[in-house]
Amino acid sequence: MKWMTPVYQWLSFNHPGQQGSCSLCADRTREGLDLCRQCRSELPTNSSACRLCAHPLPAGAAPICGSCLHRPPPFSAFAPFLYAQPLDRLIIELKFQGRLYLGRTLGMLLADAVASQAPAMPDLLVPVPLHPARLRERGYNQAVELARPVGRRLGLPVADAARRTRATPGQAGLSAKERRRNVRGSFEAVAPNRLKGKRVAIVDDVFTTGATATEMANCLKRAGAASILIWTLARTPGKD
Repeated sequence: MKWMTPVYQWLSFNHPGQQGSCSLCADRTREGLDLCRQCRSELPTNSSACRLCAHPLPAGAAPICGSCLHRPPPFSAFAPFLYAQPLDRLIIELKFQGRLYLGRTLGMLLADAVASQAPAMPDLLVPVPLHPARLRERGYNQAVELARPVGRRLGLPVADAARRTRATPGQAGLSAKERRRNVRGSFEAVAPNRLKGKRVAIVDDVFTTGATATEMANCLKRAGAASILIWTLARTPGKD
């Protein structure tokens, strides 16, 4: 695979994000995206997934997983890729290493997948917000960086319709129960007039246990949103 070459390791730290150069192998690309055709074809797809939580399922399995049949979530999730190599590195570089050019690349991947696979379109996109303290520390919100190219590609407005009401520790390394406790009561709708009766798609980078998605979906529904979609670029295989 091309992304396993030493060139990829060098690019992880030095790729300038110039359009026309693949973000993984540095080959020239004419795809209108900073990924060449071969590297794009090697991204790990989530081709068979639960219609509600996007959990990966075996080919031919029922469309809704057992966990969602037992306890349906307050949303329908769509995640076209798996959180695995080499996509995980690109997400990490966007999220933690300031590679903002990857927001366009990854956002266009999500937009293209939504355009070809998602059965329904929302009225507006709402990126998962960062707490102001985290935003000042990082300098940007990766969910916003993803949502903007999705909105442009699909002709959908991007709304800052929610905010974090308290700073919470990062979710990485926490169990599902700890994640739910960590984000409980941490969101507040700030533009309820834009939400009432609307079909809303919450945009984020990765769906893991669904704790953040559930908390934010419930918040927006209380503010009047008619229904909630979750659009994330990637899905981790775990549910618990």
